[in-house]
Amino acid sequence: MNDRPDDRPNGEKPDREPPSRARVVIWVVVAAVGLYLVGSGVWGLLTPG
Repeated sequence: MNDRPDDRPNGEKPDREPPSRARVVIWVVVAAVGLYLVGSGVWGLLTPG
């Protein structure tokens, strides 16, 4: 049995904090770069050249 302080007697999971604003901004930037790379790759496949 775990003796961690975040364990609750009823087996409930501890409340999780929402992600910080900086982490959300980082994920949005990473997603935008990924979408750009995928989009440019598809564009390169579809256009002759």
